[in-house]
Amino acid sequence: MTRSDLVEELAARFSQLTHRDAEHAVKTILDAVGDALVRGHRVEIRGFGSFSINRRPPRMGRNPRSGEAVAIPEKRVPHFKPGKALREAVDKGPLDADDRRYDR
Repeated sequence: MTRSDLVEELAARFSQLTHRDAEHAVKTILDAVGDALVRGHRVEIRGFGSFSINRRPPRMGRNPRSGEAVAIPEKRVPHFKPGKALREAVDKGPLDADDRRYDR
């Protein structure tokens, strides 16, 4: 599912929202999650999962072409851990038409 698919789905599910309002809502939520991660905060969405920052320590790597040792600096990378409800829904497999909580 892409960002535009998410906007379409939101606009379709909530008829009171225009396409522009749905687009603005999706952009606002994603920007808020991104900003929180940049500041080093953790974002938790109950039933869906949590976003956090993992630290990758500095290490020595190798240039594959020359074999020369290369110092790789420390990195901070985003990490997503799915919540229990999402893990169970994915494990259960395709959903029935009645259960549309985690479709697509």
